[in-house]
Amino acid sequence: MELADIRIADPDLYLTGVPHDRFERLRREAPVFWHEEEGGTGFWAITRHADAIQVISDAKRFSSARGGIWLEDYPPDDLRSNRDGLITLDPPRQTRYRGLVSKGFVPRLMQAIEPHAREIVTAMIDRVEERGSGDFVSELAGDLPLRIILQLLGIPLEDRAQVAAWAYQFLLAADKPKEEVEALVRDLVGYAARLAEERRASPRDDMLSVLMEGELDGEKLSSFEFGLFFSLLLSAGTVTTHQLIAQGMLTLLERPETQRRLEEDPSLIPSAVEEMLRFVPSVGYMRRTATCDTEIQGQRIAEGDKVVAWLVSANRDEEVFPDAQTFDVTRSPNEHLSFGRGPHFCLGATLARLEARVAFEEILRRLPGMQLAGPVQRMRSNWLMGLTHLPVRWSPSLRARP
Repeated sequence: MELADIRIADPDLYLTGVPHDRFERLRREAPVFWHEEEGGTGFWAITRHADAIQVISDAKRFSSARGGIWLEDYPPDDLRSNRDGLITLDPPRQTRYRGLVSKGFVPRLMQAIEPHAREIVTAMIDRVEERGSGDFVSELAGDLPLRIILQLLGIPLEDRAQVAAWAYQFLLAADKPKEEVEALVRDLVGYAARLAEERRASPRDDMLSVLMEGELDGEKLSSFEFGLFFSLLLSAGTVTTHQLIAQGMLTLLERPETQRRLEEDPSLIPSAVEEMLRFVPSVGYMRRTATCDTEIQGQRIAEGDKVVAWLVSANRDEEVFPDAQTFDVTRSPNEHLSFGRGPHFCLGATLARLEARVAFEEILRRLPGMQLAGPVQRMRSNWLMGLTHLPVRWSPSLRARP
């Protein structure tokens, strides 16, 4: 394939996994690569670690708000209506929003999470242990992040089934038509607006009440702004961690010796989680728009150009990660970009790490020797890297360590 013909944006490519061979060639031969788009304007593909950090950290040169954060160019009205979301804002307004949202992650609200997380994972395993097989994605990976975020948000018990269904639809949104995704967001924002009115009338000790009581530029959040935050917290707080656990488990199943090593030495699990974040990130790229004429690696980039930092490539940059194509649970340092950098660094990073660590501690202890039991199915998406089905089996006769 000629260099100019390389394509990395087609969602169908990702049905069989990330096309790492193409990214490796781009890092080597054209780290700042102009990528044509069928029906689009084209974009600059940024594939090296240091260059990706520039793009996602420097909001003065590379804007989230100006063109959105996805490859697809949204109509002006849609773009305007989504600019109040935390991940699509630029500083200084983004900084003020972030300061407000971060109040929902204070130790007072987070301190009781680990025991509760362990209870959730234990209950998940109890439901399937004697069966000896199951779908890891739906039965062992998703319940933990979903139930934790529902607790943090303070969703009423009678609403949790519906909100859980919306969260699951978000998991599959990458495969859905744009109209269905927009309808899902409208439903979520509408529900959140009603919830906002309830919290104004009767505050509680939960993250939503913290958001409703906070002020931005001397004013309370509007119901619409609250709805955008709610949608972001629900989707980002469940889908990405769900896929971290699912893809992380698949990575271990493909490497039985590493899996046994973690079963025998669980002290390595925190480091293994970091390597999972590097090796199989849940988010494939972060898109920005150039706010001025600039350069990366000597390549001129014009104001208004789309610039896309491919995290799946930056995380395997051989100049940063020795033996980058190897999954190494002892890798240190591990400067992956899976939580971003700069103003948009993931607020939920600590929570995601905690949930993944607890999940693997309990699953590897209670279900040792787990194996693949059939074909894996992946999402059709170039942005959300993930699995829809991961059939597994284990031996119920194997005893867990005390």
